[in-house]
Amino acid sequence: MDLVIFEDNKPLVLEALQNGDFDYMEAASEVFEADFFRFIKARSLLDELSQSYPTPRKKQDVPFWFYVASNLSMRLHGVHAFDAFPMVVRAGGMLQAFGPRAGRKVVHPDTGDTTILCEGFNRKNHYDRQSPCDPDFLRKMAKDTDAQALMRWFGRDGVRIFRRHRAFDREGVFIGDASYLFVPDNPRYEGSVKLLFDEHDHPLSQAQYRKMSDDQKSRCQWRRCYKMVTLLHTNSALDFFLFVAVKVVPGNDHECPVLYALVEEFVQTVGKGVMKRLILDRGFLDGKAISQCKEQYGMDILIPIRRNMDLYADAMALFQSSDIQWVACNGAQQGAKKPDRPRRRPRAITKREKARQKTLHQLKQQQVPPPPEKVLIKKEAAAIGEFRSWSSCTVPLSVVANREHYADGHQEIWFLIDTREVKNPEQTQQEYHLRVSTEERYRQLKCFSDLTHFTSRAFSMVVNQVVFVMLAYNLLQIYLLHRGRPELNPKTLPRIRQQLLPSDNHIIVYYQNYYGLFAPFELMGFVVMLREKARKKIAIKCQRIGRELNGLMQNPRAP
Repeated sequence: MDLVIFEDNKPLVLEALQNGDFDYMEAASEVFEADFFRFIKARSLLDELSQSYPTPRKKQDVPFWFYVASNLSMRLHGVHAFDAFPMVVRAGGMLQAFGPRAGRKVVHPDTGDTTILCEGFNRKNHYDRQSPCDPDFLRKMAKDTDAQALMRWFGRDGVRIFRRHRAFDREGVFIGDASYLFVPDNPRYEGSVKLLFDEHDHPLSQAQYRKMSDDQKSRCQWRRCYKMVTLLHTNSALDFFLFVAVKVVPGNDHECPVLYALVEEFVQTVGKGVMKRLILDRGFLDGKAISQCKEQYGMDILIPIRRNMDLYADAMALFQSSDIQWVACNGAQQGAKKPDRPRRRPRAITKREKARQKTLHQLKQQQVPPPPEKVLIKKEAAAIGEFRSWSSCTVPLSVVANREHYADGHQEIWFLIDTREVKNPEQTQQEYHLRVSTEERYRQLKCFSDLTHFTSRAFSMVVNQVVFVMLAYNLLQIYLLHRGRPELNPKTLPRIRQQLLPSDNHIIVYYQNYYGLFAPFELMGFVVMLREKARKKIAIKCQRIGRELNGLMQNPRAP
């Protein structure tokens, strides 16, 4: 047995009800997840992802699309232990998306509790099913899937599917980054390593540790970790955030060759011209790789440089010249949203807000002002092109200097290099801040999707969790854009669910693979206005379905 998707067609369902025809109806108070699954199923996203999945099985007892859907549902709920899958089935909207053939609400004959009865995909169970597939099937499938093959599936097949569905923006802005995934200090975490970190979670070498003071050393600690290298796609307005590649490696692997391998794989998958702009952190400085990206792939790299580079000394000397034209930066960053048009407020609220602002101003005046060396007065930017003093980089570079003036009179300067000719240094500086803005995405995944809360020490299970959390995040971004809600994309998953949940309950009426959502009084008012023949037909069918539901659970598990 395979499950089918139901399409929203309320007019057709109403027409059938006028004749007393319907297949099934149920109450629903959770439509966000159901609507999400209907969307990815109707758009063939779910089918295309499952068809290319690197399955370790030769026999297909459960359709792979249902395995992918179940894995996504768990990630949307922030649940990673497969034993909790039956709870996700009961609490979520996945069964509503797949209709009554997936599962129905019934009363347990022994306890009287309302539970879920699922037909399932085979008849191997000795007890009535309470989920379409066994949680152990999901766990074994995830554990047996090769970790490297799963990451290639995400970065190749997933990217091809997203491109077919026009998920890539014409600006072609991509951001590469690396992040540590910390795990408990258990050497059985396959592929993990133990490193020394400072108080800001930055790794330290032995030489760096020896130079630290005793107080600084006391705040350092050894932590077991993996390293996650990713490619993220967005646009200048930050309307969406789409992960297109991920690689999980031991924590002591250098991220630079890993990222450029992901870039090469992406270009080989979708071709040139999709990735036009790549913004990186200084940890990815590699002259040869940057030259290859510009000359062979046709993309421009924007990246800061280190102080110990010869290029930094050359740039510093040139920017000391009085001929350099510095441009004042007004602080407006790309991706900043336009302020909403102020709404007319009641007089009482306006009065309270005025009093609150007055109190805040008084408290601010009482605070101790920050030291002058911390007070930023002004920002400036300037650019010089045609730099060729970096011997390993064979393409000309533009260097953008960013100068910051502080109240005590001192200045701080840092440099960006760009393979693109820079005409407006202020715009380049703002563009680099897109990378800083996307750091919030990693914080959300770690804090609100429990990205690092691994329930298994097997490397394949660690990778499975990382990949499916990001895949669920990507599909949710696409779904929100389709619904015309891009303002929700930067929000956390709990906040998105809160915004998309309905304010009241619905009754779902199914008819011939179609469904309609009705408010309870709307459906009742419609039914009582029907002709007598149609009302009797509906009443007889409701009585028959009720008797069938009461007798469906023939062999339940012991409570």
